[in-house]
Amino acid sequence: MTTAESKERSSAAQPPTNAYTGISDRTQLNPIFARPGEDSDFPIDRIPDGESLPETAYQIVHDESMLDGNARLNLATFVGTWMDDHAARLYAESADKNMVDKDEYPQTAAIETRCWKIVAGLWNAPDPELAIGTSTIGSSEACMLGGLALKRRWQQARRAAGKPTDKPNLVMSSAVQVCWEKFCNYWDVEARYVPISDEHKVLDGHDLEKYVDENTIGVVAIMGVTYTGMYEPVEQISAALDRIQADSGLDVKIHVDGASGGMIAPFLQKSLAWDFRVDRVVSISTSAHKYGLVYPGLGWVVWRTAADLPADLVFDVTYLGGHMPSFALNFSRPGAQVLLQYYLFLRLGWDGYYRVQKASQDVALYLSSEIAKMPAFELWNDGSDIPVFAWQLKKGHTDNWTLYHLSERLRLKGWLIPAYPMPDNLADLTVQRIVVRNGLSRNLAESLVVDIREAVDYLDRLESPMPGEVQASSFTH
Repeated sequence: MTTAESKERSSAAQPPTNAYTGISDRTQLNPIFARPGEDSDFPIDRIPDGESLPETAYQIVHDESMLDGNARLNLATFVGTWMDDHAARLYAESADKNMVDKDEYPQTAAIETRCWKIVAGLWNAPDPELAIGTSTIGSSEACMLGGLALKRRWQQARRAAGKPTDKPNLVMSSAVQVCWEKFCNYWDVEARYVPISDEHKVLDGHDLEKYVDENTIGVVAIMGVTYTGMYEPVEQISAALDRIQADSGLDVKIHVDGASGGMIAPFLQKSLAWDFRVDRVVSISTSAHKYGLVYPGLGWVVWRTAADLPADLVFDVTYLGGHMPSFALNFSRPGAQVLLQYYLFLRLGWDGYYRVQKASQDVALYLSSEIAKMPAFELWNDGSDIPVFAWQLKKGHTDNWTLYHLSERLRLKGWLIPAYPMPDNLADLTVQRIVVRNGLSRNLAESLVVDIREAVDYLDRLESPMPGEVQASSFTH
């Protein structure tokens, strides 16, 4: 073979490369997995010309997915990443169920109703039989529905009084989850953010009268602030609204965003009044795929009574041969996760949920206590609400590194622990946060403490500042 032929063959063996990313436009199959008659490489951004065996397609997708992180070491996300083998079997058996098709899957629909009534009972609805609720794709959709109900109730009251409805606003903490920003953007509602501060770390009713007026559709209280995991005191917020009503006559209701705390507080803080025991609370949402312990793709929203959900938000539809009401934003959506939630209610019971959530809280309190002992850090909170806590770099400790550098050092060991700026007037403050979920054992937590100490020791030995600023970690909700 000539040198030219060798170069030509070598060049032909290299797949084409994207000029912008430098990444190959094709994926090559390991010869061990190639089957006779099949191509050994496939395009990655268009459908291939021909078929391949399922084993081949599986191997390609399987190999690519190995590049993802280890879910057990991801302490950035609130989303559950583990269920037992029986749940996995049930998931596989019911993956084809369409939640909206209540004619074909009436038992799944019945189980959905059982679930939200169970949740209404957990949240101390005066009468779960008179409440109304629904499953959703996640807590974001549940929040959207809660916000829509608040807006529609406000519009109806304003029209009945002959008043304009063109300037609705919603009052919430500056540390609110991004889904509420989306809600206000998508549904033309002014977002009024009450800034958090060192003195007021959450929305606690302080200065609320400066933000509430006749155009306020409601106030959002968060049970487990995304940035830090702290509860917002719903009773205290309600008391502030009572004073506002006494002074102005404005009767402003509360939606509780219990994305995480909604499935923690009923078990770990049973005496805490944050739910329907507080009269101003008309709706509550939660994420079943967080501390509800279900695989991703499920949320719940419940209204105190059917009257608290405006009837004109409920569509009476005929679909796939069936006749049913619908008031979710999504139409076709998976039913498997609903069955998984019911499985967990039966499998764990109240005592089982308590023990699972308590185990996570114990690990969070252990981790926060160990981090509090380290001279480099100062805790923002300790994880005694939901099992989530945050800390900051102690002032004056070092000019050579930041929490972003620590996050990068821990990533070398596989740990994903984000660092990010706090919102609004605390934007110059960087914190680091750990979310403890089911699956982070005490043994793993002890290994994490060792890795944090080693990373801090390494950074503290630096004789000059780390070059440049590490790109801020992605903020994971």
